[in-house]
Amino acid sequence: MTRLRAAGCVFAEDEARLLVDAADAPAQLAEMVQQRIAGRPLEQVLGWAEFCGLRIVVAPGVFVPRRRTEFLVRQAAALAGPRAVVVDLCCGSGAVGAALAASLQDVRLYAADVDPRAVRCARRNIAGAGQVVEGDLYEPLPARLRGRVEILAVNAPYVPSGEVALMPAEARLHEPRVALDGGGDGLDVQRRVAAAAPRWLAPGGHLLIETSRRQARRSCELFARAGLLTRVATCAELDATVIIATRPR
Repeated sequence: MTRLRAAGCVFAEDEARLLVDAADAPAQLAEMVQQRIAGRPLEQVLGWAEFCGLRIVVAPGVFVPRRRTEFLVRQAAALAGPRAVVVDLCCGSGAVGAALAASLQDVRLYAADVDPRAVRCARRNIAGAGQVVEGDLYEPLPARLRGRVEILAVNAPYVPSGEVALMPAEARLHEPRVALDGGGDGLDVQRRVAAAAPRWLAPGGHLLIETSRRQARRSCELFARAGLLTRVATCAELDATVIIATRPR
């Protein structure tokens, strides 16, 4: 704990307890502490992150699910009907999909990500609950889903390229750039998501995408231009902003 505190870990006592519980031997504990001191995110050192009450497998180099994204899960779960067809796009570790599968009954779940390391994690986290495919955005999804997706949950990167360098070192040094960098204004991936969304959503289907408070208006405009009905949902407690875009019936 002393070494963690000296390295600037704010919750050194809690982190030390988690590391001790996770280590099988003193040598492994020493290695884990050294990784944490070197700046690797605690979740990657432990091999898991807590998300919506679940333990989500997180490997080194994979985006760590943020607590704010639990708000997106809650919003999506509230909109999903029975046996909903759900797609977790830009799924990363599959945290959103796994949480929705745990909270919804008989969900038909598909998840996709372009990063092979993330896909390997997602397949472990979603094992038995759905199908995980690797590829760019909608490209790897089964064609039979076109026009049938009732919940399209998206946690695409939305940090402007010029601001990635300002992010905490844990993120910019240990998480994949593709999971953080949203292009010049942060909305490049959102534009691509919006352009194809109407072809994949069922009539009355909902797309939910995380964004920042300052980008919310422009994000809404993107999805409105694609022909979707949009609204903004926010959670002050989690500092979370989600655009909900619905395909008209």
